[in-house]
Amino acid sequence: MEFRWLKQAQGHGPATEAIVVFGGWAIGPQVFAHLAGPQDILFASDYTALEAELPDLSAYDSVALVAWSFGVAAYAHWQQSRPDPFARKVAVNGSLSPVSRNTGIPPAIFRRTVETLDAASFQQFLTRVFGAPQPDQPLDVTARRAELLAVEARGDAPHVAFDRVWISSADKIFPPANLARAWEGQPVRSIDAPHAPFDWFSSWEALLQ
Repeated sequence: MEFRWLKQAQGHGPATEAIVVFGGWAIGPQVFAHLAGPQDILFASDYTALEAELPDLSAYDSVALVAWSFGVAAYAHWQQSRPDPFARKVAVNGSLSPVSRNTGIPPAIFRRTVETLDAASFQQFLTRVFGAPQPDQPLDVTARRAELLAVEARGDAPHVAFDRVWISSADKIFPPANLARAWEGQPVRSIDAPHAPFDWFSSWEALLQ
């Protein structure tokens, strides 16, 4: 796993708020690029291993978390042995049980994704993620398969309470009914969007609400 800044105030004094984003598998930070807001943005990716540490965020008045897709379980595993720096946590179309017949991606579908992974199947995956065909994107098949196997082997994450859970009614990656079961009793809000719902938001504030 690695952390990298997508946006960090320079020259005019630091931002007072930061958002740490645990992104999805094999999807870069470009899906968040249009979201407006004054916050500094730190992006986490590659969940093959979870040893990376946050940079020092103590200068911020407030730090929030947005975890999407496999980033939800990855965050919860990562957080287990560390102090919690987040004042607010938002989960988007992910589960603490990433591979699960009832509360995640069904195991047979997950296993088929692993076994058939190549450039063509990845483009089909992107179509399901965004709800429309996407431009061809390069894929390191070996590395991304290893990441999937690591997610599977890590299994269910420990319980973490989220302040807001977004579930897309048109999600073709995590079945919405499974996510509804996974987050029963939690502060869920439904949105008519695909697995990557971020075009339905114009600002980080709207996503965090």
